[in-house]
Amino acid sequence: MTGPLAQPVWVCMLTYRRSEGLAEAIGMLRTQLDLVPGARLLVVDNDEQPSASASVAEAAGGDVRVRYVHEPTPGIAAARNRALDEAGPEAVVVFIDDDEQPSEKWLPTLLACWEETGAAAVVGPVLSTFTAEPDPWITAGGFFQRLRHVTGTVVTTAATNNLLLDMSQVGELRFDLGFGLSGGSDTVFTRTLSAAGGRIVWCDEAAVDDLVPADRATPEWVRARAARIGNSDSRVQVYLAPSGRRPVARLRATARGLVRVLGGSARLVLGRLTGSLTHHARGTRTLLRGLGMLRGAWGSYVTEYAR
Repeated sequence: MTGPLAQPVWVCMLTYRRSEGLAEAIGMLRTQLDLVPGARLLVVDNDEQPSASASVAEAAGGDVRVRYVHEPTPGIAAARNRALDEAGPEAVVVFIDDDEQPSEKWLPTLLACWEETGAAAVVGPVLSTFTAEPDPWITAGGFFQRLRHVTGTVVTTAATNNLLLDMSQVGELRFDLGFGLSGGSDTVFTRTLSAAGGRIVWCDEAAVDDLVPADRATPEWVRARAARIGNSDSRVQVYLAPSGRRPVARLRATARGLVRVLGGSARLVLGRLTGSLTHHARGTRTLLRGLGMLRGAWGSYVTEYAR
């Protein structure tokens, strides 16, 4: 960063019935605010009742830079939109999850990349860390591995778990409420932003750690997650296609799903025959993503955030 920013900076953290660890998350983000004069923290509580209000107030300790708002409309898309609206049309919004830990200079690093590139959005890596050693099958399958890029790489899609948005370039674009309970609204949002000419730039130095609890580091959970990711991918592909091209988009998504089902099945069988944990796990992951894609292509959706 070259100096104080002219635009207001809001770090936005969404939360839903996760009182454990909330105080620690707010404490770490207050430390980030110390590195960026004028930056503030917005906590959006997406519970039907303002259940996090007292916890946020206690963790803030009277810090006027920390603001709490309650968004009772169910779904992560509504909570994201509330964050954008609260921040305002000239703000720089930085999303982070309530179960993530930012690296030492995470916030100023993201902002510096944004200043240098003039991008509409900047996305950083999310690194999984485990509270308990995961099953070797999960490690072999790479279920928690995410793509990384060289800083400055332009990407066309991003999640909101480590994402900076320049609202002066985002304009009136908002997260689609139709994806609020299924997931995928961030993919629709960023692909739409990119298609409209908004550059999304990768910043590899601005990492956050995603804390994976023991109940998510299980074969059952990662299998369900793999299917959901494939389901969301096809659904987004069809949704973003022009209305007259949606039948073609469905067929393409179906073809992509079938390729993964066939390839994943073959690799899974190879893993069983050879005793290879890697082939078995990665084949299972590919197969399940393919099955999820087939469901999504024809209108059957997984509601991961259903209440």
